[in-house]
Amino acid sequence: MDNVFIERLWRSLKCEDIYLKDYYNLLELEGGVSRWIADDNRERIHQHHDYVTPWSVYRSQPGLAEAA
Repeated sequence: MDNVFIERLWRSLKCEDIYLKDYYNLLELEGGVSRWIADDNRERIHQHHDYVTPWSVYRSQPGLAEAA
């Protein structure tokens, strides 16, 4: 994967979650990051995916319905 995508992901995570919240300990931080990633994948539309969520793109792949 190209580094620019990872850099953008980390920038968004830091600006939208980590810098805005006062996490008390590592356990709280891990929970917050996990929630942010889940929301980003399931709720936020992404330009790269023609303005649908990554979860929708993943679920629309052939063969996943049979595996689930």
